[in-house]
Amino acid sequence: MTDKRDKASNQLAEHAKTNTEPGVLATGTGAPIEDKLNVMTVGERGPLLMQDFTFTDEMAHFNRERIPERVVHAKGAGAKGYFEVTHDITNFCKAKIFEKIGKRTPMAARFSTVGGESGSADTARDPRGFALKFYTDDGNWDLVGNNTPIFFIRDPIFFPSFIHTQKRNPQTHLKDPDMFWDFISLRPETTHQVSFLFSDRGTPDGYRHMNGYGSHTFKMVNADNEAVYCKFHLKTDQGIKNLMADQADKLASSDPDYAIRDLFNSIANKNFPTWSMHIQVMTYAQAEKFKFNPFDLTKIWPQADYPLIPVGKMVLNENPSNYFADVEQIAFSPSHMVPGIEASPDKMLQGRLFSYPDTHRHRLGSNYLQLPINCPFSVKKLENYQRDGPQCVTDNGNGAPNYYPNSFNGPVDGKRSQGRSRQTALHVDKITGDVKKFNSADDDNFTQVGIFWNKVLNAAEKQRLAENIGNHMKSAQPFIQKRAIANFAASDPNFGAMIQAVIEKANL
Repeated sequence: MTDKRDKASNQLAEHAKTNTEPGVLATGTGAPIEDKLNVMTVGERGPLLMQDFTFTDEMAHFNRERIPERVVHAKGAGAKGYFEVTHDITNFCKAKIFEKIGKRTPMAARFSTVGGESGSADTARDPRGFALKFYTDDGNWDLVGNNTPIFFIRDPIFFPSFIHTQKRNPQTHLKDPDMFWDFISLRPETTHQVSFLFSDRGTPDGYRHMNGYGSHTFKMVNADNEAVYCKFHLKTDQGIKNLMADQADKLASSDPDYAIRDLFNSIANKNFPTWSMHIQVMTYAQAEKFKFNPFDLTKIWPQADYPLIPVGKMVLNENPSNYFADVEQIAFSPSHMVPGIEASPDKMLQGRLFSYPDTHRHRLGSNYLQLPINCPFSVKKLENYQRDGPQCVTDNGNGAPNYYPNSFNGPVDGKRSQGRSRQTALHVDKITGDVKKFNSADDDNFTQVGIFWNKVLNAAEKQRLAENIGNHMKSAQPFIQKRAIANFAASDPNFGAMIQAVIEKANL
């Protein structure tokens, strides 16, 4: 019977094969347990005694098993593997991960849906998170992106409101098309990402068959402290595959964990998924003369002007040993950078530099970086002045001073190392301008959407895109529909007309 089951379904039987002798059951303190099947009472029918530590130890931990699920990207799958350099980009970047062809760096990845709760279906129409943690010699580098090269908004002040519209109505606790389309139609910069979302790529066929993108503009710095702007692309070597709407709906009921199962079984069967990393590069001079804001997250850099440069290959060859430890507790942040990779003026990126570590400290505690899946284990010796806090599991600095500067041989920064450590100074940018809140609402929201409609999609894909949008929008109020359709029509009149036709047909 078990031989016919897939690897994921047969996990417990596989565990039993490799662990033939049961261990000795113990409490959390390590004391052996005599009887785990019965509580201690006064007489056969008497009350429970509080001295039964086996019971209180079990229940107290059980009551605290769950940590808050992620506000976004709540449901996901993870795996471990390595990144191998295949092409030399040291002329652009001094990061140790890229220092020579053939170098391998251990890594972990987490793929996710964005808007749904932890129990939602993997096949929902939703962007997919694509988060990577590289355990480099210079510390952990996190590349935290999505399966699309763009995003809905370009100003981080809208992020909480945008996510609220993807969640549930605060009174009814139901998904609300009025909330979704009201916000989308009031912020025309969303038109590009919404068009991607409702296209075929809005429902990838599992996580192995989708691309990943850093999405933001980052900065690379080489050994001579020369800087360029860059974007990261990870192209699936398995080929792009997507689910049509009817397939996705069927899987949502028959196998809501389809993508998690597919990734686990693929790796368990040694069919290791891989992605090829590329970068796009833009010089500072090119950025100053660029036809639009190169840091605008709602737009791509045309590959005809900024071609893809190959870098290396990502290989996932190890399933999590424990989901909670390796996937639920893994914590990514764009602020986790290493020498050679820095932030750009991208406003959305700047907002995430704060929000991600802040939510990890809420969800996992102030010492979340000490967790095995998050700790920078490739660094030879980690020294700093962080001390104490909940769940500290290191030596807490032993007897070293906990203040800086000091006169007692505590760790020093690069400027004061006197040759003991490599200089890791940040590249210096000169930024000037008026300090105020700039309105970016009308920064050409439609040109690239028109290119996507006319140059990327064929006739059948255009029809499916219009049907997907129209069938989702048909439940919104008419005045919201009108406003939203006007945004798509501004990209191409036929785009808006086809959506209108779908809604009209649905209302007959």
